[in-house]
Amino acid sequence: MFKPALTCAAFALMASTAIAEYPEKPVSFVVPWPPGDLEDVLTRIIADEFQAMYGVPAAVVNKPGGGGGPFPGAVEVATAPADGYTIGSFVTDVPIGGPEIGIPELSPNPFEPIGIFMTYPFVIAAGADAPYANWDELVAYGKENDVALGHFGSFLPPTQITFAAAIKTGFDFASEAAFDELNCNTLASGDVDVINTTLQQIFPCKDDVKILASIGNERITITSDTPTVSEIVPELTLALWNGLFVHKDVPQDARDKIAAAAEKALQSEKAQGLIAETGVLIYWQDAEASKAQIAADAAVIGAVAELIGE
Repeated sequence: MFKPALTCAAFALMASTAIAEYPEKPVSFVVPWPPGDLEDVLTRIIADEFQAMYGVPAAVVNKPGGGGGPFPGAVEVATAPADGYTIGSFVTDVPIGGPEIGIPELSPNPFEPIGIFMTYPFVIAAGADAPYANWDELVAYGKENDVALGHFGSFLPPTQITFAAAIKTGFDFASEAAFDELNCNTLASGDVDVINTTLQQIFPCKDDVKILASIGNERITITSDTPTVSEIVPELTLALWNGLFVHKDVPQDARDKIAAAAEKALQSEKAQGLIAETGVLIYWQDAEASKAQIAADAAVIGAVAELIGE
């Protein structure tokens, strides 16, 4: 029997569901690394602000790649519904390198930036007992001895910059290996001789390691006596940044709300305090500026890859 009242009620329910305002359910920020590093800390600050602004749960989900870098976590964001409820907190290489390494879900690049929010204080460091204290001494030692490098992934820009710097200054690493974490324990264990890592990871033992160089376009404030790789080899001007990304089909309204929460969060006392504590650069670069940054970095990464023969 036809029941018009029930039918009208059903249509009304469908209509209200269709126009429900974002966000109406929990949101996940996917960080494709273990907890504790700067992208994780800052993304948690952003998630907390998102929750406070919009009244829905917002959580950081860590999806480390087990030596595969950030790509397993990026695949999860790429294959989630394009509705703004799964947000990626990604380093440089996800939008640039992901489409180039044969992962179907990442090729062509499925992401668009909400905005870039930080530049890592990335360093090349050795243990306190290493027979070299700066890059020049490492070069001299590496010409006569084997040196093993630990990194987050051979495809990541800081690693490629490190490889390229070695080649341009006349030596090569005898071996290299990828790790999910590169910290004080990595150096103490003797698994590798030199690590390519963020300052945050070695901060607990910063005074007991030798920082040979930093990677970026300017010196890190709390290691200001240490030169950048670009000072040593001027053409290697590249910094590692982190930003928020969503699938390209995510609606603009959701993007705008994510951006508003992020920008407010980065102005907080908690976020700004990290600058003095860790040397990180914190800022908000909007979507259009971020797209231009990605294009410029892709050109540098291409030139570096050609130099190191990849």
